[in-house]
Amino acid sequence: MTADTADRAAGPDGPGHPEDRIREQRGWYFYDFACSVYSTSVLTVFLGPYLTSVAKAAADAEGFVHPLGVPVRAGAVFPYAVSVSVVLAVLVMPLAGAAADRSGRKKPLLAAAAYLGAAATTGMFFLDGDRYLLGALLLIVANASLAVSMVLYNAYLPQIAKPDERDAVSSRGWAFGYTSGALVLLLNLALYTGHDSFGLSEAEAVRICLASAGLWWGAFTLVPLRRLRDRRAAPDGEGAVGSGWRQLLATLRDMRRHPLTLSFLLAYLVYNDGVQTVISQASIYGSEELGLDQTTLITAVLLVQVLAVAGALAMGRLARSYGAKHTILGSLGVWTLILAVGYFLPAGRPMWFFVLAGAIGLVLGGSQALSRSLFSHLVPRGKEAEYFSAYEMSDRGLSWLGPLVFGLAYQLTGSYRDAIISLVAFFALGFLLLARVPVREAAAAAGNPVPDRI
Repeated sequence: MTADTADRAAGPDGPGHPEDRIREQRGWYFYDFACSVYSTSVLTVFLGPYLTSVAKAAADAEGFVHPLGVPVRAGAVFPYAVSVSVVLAVLVMPLAGAAADRSGRKKPLLAAAAYLGAAATTGMFFLDGDRYLLGALLLIVANASLAVSMVLYNAYLPQIAKPDERDAVSSRGWAFGYTSGALVLLLNLALYTGHDSFGLSEAEAVRICLASAGLWWGAFTLVPLRRLRDRRAAPDGEGAVGSGWRQLLATLRDMRRHPLTLSFLLAYLVYNDGVQTVISQASIYGSEELGLDQTTLITAVLLVQVLAVAGALAMGRLARSYGAKHTILGSLGVWTLILAVGYFLPAGRPMWFFVLAGAIGLVLGGSQALSRSLFSHLVPRGKEAEYFSAYEMSDRGLSWLGPLVFGLAYQLTGSYRDAIISLVAFFALGFLLLARVPVREAAAAAGNPVPDRI
């Protein structure tokens, strides 16, 4: 069988003819290009410090706000809201994944989740004064919507790329995302630093930056919606989707038939919880503990975005030589070193913060991209969205423990240094769990071809 015949034999469920496959891959990259601006400008840079300042404006003399009568330190509102958002996502993602697999219609569900998140992000323009509850609500909706949309987006990967292409395709997707994040953050930096010349207050400039991320997310989502195509439903996909809890239990029961895949998910859940917490809490650590101004934080995150593009592509090449698993394990060792150094960073010394940001950028994109492509080899055919809903629960959906630990550490000690060093445990334990997973056997057990390097 020739390569062209093999491509055509893939049928409507698989990667298909090379020209069609490349067209879909290029469209697929653009969802990373669309939504990564939210992760960069909103979650990583602006919303944490800004929502914290809004909560402090609403706090009592002891520095506490009282949502639903519960005393909460103003500085812990943001990490707690992130935790609530991912708990909400846990309830919705299995339902969305099962609906996509059973109906074969991922695109309408992707559109709904993406535009709900984009609308909530755009609504952050109205976050001013002491409206910390509005900010927390919009954060919860936007973050949960992003997690649901990523279930559907990631589930396309095994359908648009052959097994030996997935590391490269996944890495390019992350590179597209970091490129858009850097571009928009550069525009944000110009607006924020020059807000006086535009006749804007600092708060107004931040609100415009937040809202612009939502508009960008919505506009560029049109590209994948035009290029990606729906596949037919899974063979056992008839019938209505049950409740979220029922579907979650059904998914977990099915995954018990693939214990090695489940073992990888457990390892990923642990180490990625650390990654997501570092991403979402880095700006608070820099502003509140290290005393760095917003311009310094934006510049540092811009450095992360630029180096993450190179890091994602470079780690994709390393995976071709050493396999995705060993490359990810190496990145986890670097993450642990980053946190240890971060604990000792001196306050008011931006140059050291930039050095640390550069190190984060080099491992951030690659560790995430290779984790996604590695998991795609472990998913049984016809259940991509359902299994990627479980993956996304580990990626964003179950990444509630890290922010919760971070928030509790600050709540109890009042020190962000104690909060940041607590995250080392996630990377160390994740390393040990991943090292024990036989990924070649896991791919074979899922009924998938095993690449030469995995």
